[in-house]
Amino acid sequence: QVQLVESGGGLVQTGGSLTLSCVVSGRTFSAHGVGWFRQAPGKEREFVAGIEWDGRRTYYTDSVRGRLTISRDNAKNTVYLQMNTLKPEDTAVYYCARASGGVPGSTSYAYDNWGQGTQVTVSS
Repeated sequence: QVQLVESGGGLVQTGGSLTLSCVVSGRTFSAHGVGWFRQAPGKEREFVAGIEWDGRRTYYTDSVRGRLTISRDNAKNTVYLQMNTLKPEDTAVYYCARASGGVPGSTSYAYDNWGQGTQVTVSS
């Protein structure tokens, strides 16, 4: 059974930084893309960033490009989301998800396993 566990969320001021981690259990981690999504109160869950199975290609939604960086360490079964220059509109619960295949998609249908989420709050 695949499990994803996020950590690293918290409260930070505008302009601050956080690094989220997602540890994925299972022996086939390196064969799968991984994505980060977020859901703010009253809003739908949205794609934030994704990384292909070998880490060579990454994808971002426009609102975070240049401020957030996704990376992975296949030896540690871990994916990271470095978040810089945070804004109040980044406040949300952040989820990591394992893609069904090697390439992450921008919709939730492309993912077959999800973590429980970690709260990120950016104060103004």
